[in-house]
Amino acid sequence: MSDALPAETVGPGRPATEHAAFAKAAGGYYTPVVALFTAVLIISNICATKGVQFLSDHSLSLGPIELLPITTDGAWFLFPLAYIIGDVLSEVYGFKAARRAIYYGFGILLLMVVAFKIAIELPPAGFYENQEAFRSVLGTTPQLVLAGLAGYFVGEMLNSATLVAIKEKTKEKHLWARLLGSTVVGEFGDTLIFCSIAATAIGISTWGSFINYVIVGFLWKTLAEVIVLPLTYWVIGYLKRHEPSYAPRAESALAS
Repeated sequence: MSDALPAETVGPGRPATEHAAFAKAAGGYYTPVVALFTAVLIISNICATKGVQFLSDHSLSLGPIELLPITTDGAWFLFPLAYIIGDVLSEVYGFKAARRAIYYGFGILLLMVVAFKIAIELPPAGFYENQEAFRSVLGTTPQLVLAGLAGYFVGEMLNSATLVAIKEKTKEKHLWARLLGSTVVGEFGDTLIFCSIAATAIGISTWGSFINYVIVGFLWKTLAEVIVLPLTYWVIGYLKRHEPSYAPRAESALAS
């Protein structure tokens, strides 16, 4: 069912509230968008197990905050796409549909972790010489699993709920405000939770490096949203035009 609700009335023929419009999450483009969303989550969580540093030959601090080198993880270039797709789902299909996609992603990530654990523990063939490398890359520690799942779940829920709440106020206006506003809230929650749990597992052992890790992760993910804002606008516009069930009501029609 669509998240769009009929206009409430306070008397005969007197509309009280116009709710934001959303498409039905059945058929159409919803399934492929969710598939892409889930794929990005899986790939990002594997890439994130690698600690990454830029400008490692330089050292610059501002009080307890380490400015250089820049510390992040191997998913820095891909993970922001998950939030961009989450914005598309929330804007076009609503919170219930986005929440369903988040549940799907959560379940798939759990399946991935269990499958990797089983594959690692299976006895290697005599000719297979990469068992330790396989374990090193895919043997995610419980600490990183908890960090990824907790950060993802809380961040995506905050992102979707914030966007839909803003849309209820602004309707079809000010798309940029809800895209950026929801990203700031969601990415901050995700980054803070993930970094707080995962930092020591990827080798971050000082407060300066930790603060750098949080700030760099948050700023980069937010900046990525700004950079691709024109593309996000285009995708959302395309889906709104091509989803037959997406039909925002004009305020003038309700007032007539």
